[in-house]
Amino acid sequence: MREIIQATQPSHGIVGEEHGAERPDADYVWVLDPLDGTKAFITGKPLFGTLIALAHRGRPILGIIDAAALQERWVGALGQPTSFNGAPVRTRACPSLDRAMLNSTTPDMFKGADAEAFDRVRGRARGANYGGDCYAYGLVASGFIDLVIEAGLKPHDYMAVVPVIEGAGGVITDWQGGGLHLGSDGRMVAAGDARAHGEALLALAGNFGDTILNSP
Repeated sequence: MREIIQATQPSHGIVGEEHGAERPDADYVWVLDPLDGTKAFITGKPLFGTLIALAHRGRPILGIIDAAALQERWVGALGQPTSFNGAPVRTRACPSLDRAMLNSTTPDMFKGADAEAFDRVRGRARGANYGGDCYAYGLVASGFIDLVIEAGLKPHDYMAVVPVIEGAGGVITDWQGGGLHLGSDGRMVAAGDARAHGEALLALAGNFGDTILNSP
């Protein structure tokens, strides 16, 4: 991938899990993760994938989730509908957190106050599943699960999934509700429905109960 980018777009930057960064301050930067889900790969689970993102001035504008073992691919681009194997997909409706199926790669990624915050969401969600790595975001885009919450991620873990989620009608932000970019802190919330996303943010912040009590 690096060789192709360097040959065809020599002014673009590259940030990847392997081989470090090249021209990371360029207007256009490719963010690459050749193998997202290493533990799944080495244990024979087919849910690993390749993540490819293109960022413009730090913001993701193109994202690809490629699950090669399953021959499944999601593609998202700014202002365009997300596609799955060439056909458009949409997230599903989920009007509240208590109806949301929650997913995270592992609960072990949450430490200290982050673990307490995650537990508040998990306690209000309809159910929780673990594993899947990048594949879980494709499932949000395709309307099979409702919510993904994670922490400790690097740009190569999350940049590609942003256009995929947004192009399918979903919402993906950091834990404060801000848009994700190359400098984000690695804590993110992806949801198929803005209503469930908003309630998840409130629960993460510890304000969910107060908001319900004070609502008209």
